Amino acid sequence: MAGTPVVVVTGASAGIGRAVARGFGTRGAHVVLLARGAMGLNAAAAEIRRTGGSATAIELDVADAGAVHAAADRVEREIGPIDVWVNDAFTSVFAPFHEIDADEFRRVTEVTYLGCVYGTMTALRWMRTRNRGTIVQVGSALGVRSIPLQSAYCGAKHGVNGFTESLRTELLHEGSNVHVTVVTMPAVNTPQFSWVLSRLPKHPQPVPPIYQPELAARAVLHAADHPRRKHYLVGASTLGTVMGQRFLPALLDRYLARTGYASQQTDQPVSPDRAQNLWEPLDGPGGEDFGAHGEFDDRAHGRSAQLWFALHPAASAAVAGVAALVGASVWGRRVREGVK
Repeated sequence: MAGTPVVVVTGASAGIGRAVARGFGTRGAHVVLLARGAMGLNAAAAEIRRTGGSATAIELDVADAGAVHAAADRVEREIGPIDVWVNDAFTSVFAPFHEIDADEFRRVTEVTYLGCVYGTMTALRWMRTRNRGTIVQVGSALGVRSIPLQSAYCGAKHGVNGFTESLRTELLHEGSNVHVTVVTMPAVNTPQFSWVLSRLPKHPQPVPPIYQPELAARAVLHAADHPRRKHYLVGASTLGTVMGQRFLPALLDRYLARTGYASQQTDQPVSPDRAQNLWEPLDGPGGEDFGAHGEFDDRAHGRSAQLWFALHPAASAAVAGVAALVGASVWGRRVREGVK
């Protein structure tokens, strides 16, 4: 395995994690896939091998710190030093806060927040000894601006941001060459809306605009190559959310109170006792492979001009410079015309 990058991806059986794992595999990395669902894990590993990459699937629950530590020990012993660790695993409950049980709220927090903490803790245990490595947190616009009906998930994603900022300052204090960065995602077309625990009367959906998981994966791979202190923002909607929360938070409160319920549901009724994966995976033995995509392919975008500019800062600066020159020229002409 000498010379082959080793990348660990949590939540790799479906959604963004599945697309991220496939992306690293296409680049020739040995990808270690961590998730609960055996069917999705094995299918993801097979995808990577078909593209010429190598993969190891390890079935575990990221809320179990001991299992995460043991998996990393196995990787270091049998495969090689971990170069990149991507924390993507999560779960959620779609319901008003007063309809969420304490154990459900705790479960979302354990997987989405503590799962990220345990993964980071495990990766650092090895990376700090070598003074190299990169940890990528798959964040969310909902970790910057919360919305109704997802209080547990929003709280967990806010926690990820706060925890990561604290850790980053500690690494800077040490002068460490280990990097940690966050990729802040928009609404993405993943299978979670087919299996999330929901108490909504209609089928849950991502808040439009919706993006494809491959777009999110491109941002994660870029962040792994170019980690930085500033969060990577994916999608114009994420940028708009961040700016709105910074300058108009009270207005966003009222806007989301008015639109946040309807925008997270389709017009299709859904059974309140449908199968869900909060406690057990739906893609286990005898289940199905959900893949990276959800049910919204016909509405999801595979490109984002905002992301392209975010990943190409030199081009962004050039465009901004040209725009400034054009603006100055127009303004100057109008001034001269006014003088005449």
